[in-house]
Formats: sequence, C-alpha cells, structure tokens
Amino acid sequence: MSETIEHDQAMPLVSHLTELRTRLLRCVAVILLIFAGLFSFAQQIYTLVSAPLRDHMPANATMIATDVASPFLTPFKLTMIVSLFLAIPFILQQIWGFIAPGLYRQEKRIAVPLLVSSILLFYAGMAFAYFLVFPLMFSFFAKATPEGVAMMTDIANYLDFVMTLFFAFGVAFEIPVAVVLLVWIGVVDVKYLKKVRPYVVIGCFVVGMILTPPDIFSQTLLAVPMWLLFEIGVLCGGLVRKQPQDICTK
Repeated sequence: MSETIEHDQAMPLVSHLTELRTRLLRCVAVILLIFAGLFSFAQQIYTLVSAPLRDHMPANATMIATDVASPFLTPFKLTMIVSLFLAIPFILQQIWGFIAPGLYRQEKRIAVPLLVSSILLFYAGMAFAYFLVFPLMFSFFAKATPEGVAMMTDIANYLDFVMTLFFAFGVAFEIPVAVVLLVWIGVVDVKYLKKVRPYVVIGCFVVGMILTPPDIFSQTLLAVPMWLLFEIGVLCGGLVRKQPQDICTK
C-alpha cells in the first residue's frame, strides 16, 4: 500500500495531465509524418483501395466524381485515414506507456498479449474485408445491376462505403480479445458464454445489420465471422484464469 501512496505522490494530477498531453502530441506528430510520406502517393492509394470495385465493373464503365473538388479531396481524405490506421501500433504503445505504471504485475502479463492481439486482429479484419468480402460483394452487385442501368459509382460515396466496412470488420475481429478480457476480469465465465451462444448468434446478425450497408450479403459476411470469432474467444477464454480480487503487489 505504501508503494502505491508513494507512486501517487510522485505523479500528481498535473504531471499525469502533462504526460498525457505529451503522448497525444507524439501521436499527432507520427500521424502527420506518415501522412507527409504518403501524400505524394494519394492517387495510387485510392486506385489500390478502389480496385475491388473497378475489377468487377462492366466493360467501359468508370467511377465518377460528382463534386468539383472530389478528385483531390477524396484521395486526400483516404490518405489521412490510412495514416491513422498505420499509426495505430504507435498510438496503442503510447496508451500502454501511460497506463502501464498503474497496473499490477498480473495485469501487465495479460495486457501485453491482449494489446498485440488487438492490433493484429484489427488489421486482419481489414484484410479480410479487402481480399475476401469486397470482391464477392462487388461481383454480386455488378451482376445484380438491372439491365439498362449504368454502374458508375461516385468516388466519395465509395470511400465512405468501404471505410465503414473496414472499420466494422476491424472492430468485429476484436471479439476474441473482448471475450478473453471479460472472462479474465470475472464478468462472465465460459460456462455462461456457452449457455448464451444462441443469443450471441442473433446479436451478431443484429450488429451486422447496424454496421454494414442495408444488404443481406454484406450483413451475413460480417455476422458469420463475428460468430466464429466468438467461438475462438470462448476456446481461448477456457485457458485463462480469472483475475484474483485481492491483488496487493505491483
């Protein structure tokens, strides 16, 4: 207990706020540095991100820009978002550096694997969306286009569409981490999770309806992986011991 008191005295509120400001500024600086390095490739980045749609568009069909500034602003916006995504490991490292001194040894031992896993799973979710979901979904949309209707997608609308799906799949792939964390801190146990499995499956489809565009195809492509990731989380949760409530050493 005395160690905790001395630690609090050594780091008053003003010092914590100063450290938080410093770490936030570092995060902003890294994002801007990445953006500066990628800005000259903004057009190529948008071409890469739009490839899943363009590969399935009818012959002689092209994407369009309905706003005057869209040809510049849309790749600019995408490059900034990509810079943020690439900076996520550094941002989480700064968050970890800020909260780690207040954690116990037992908490640090499980927090580090969860932190690394959350980064990898988020990127895995985005890769799953880009390499598997997008080609299947855009192929379906192209084939479902009524006869006499030209498929010409606005570049700004496309960016909003795919960014929503990137974020949805990235967050959905965090389910195993969330399940393991809930089991570890004692909020739920594996037996209870198995009991509520039917409700979880229904919840996955409800979340898929909320986070994805209003079509059954993309909703299913999100809901099914979420359910499978929940099952992985249950399996991993069975290997985790519940956190003791009377931890007294750091």
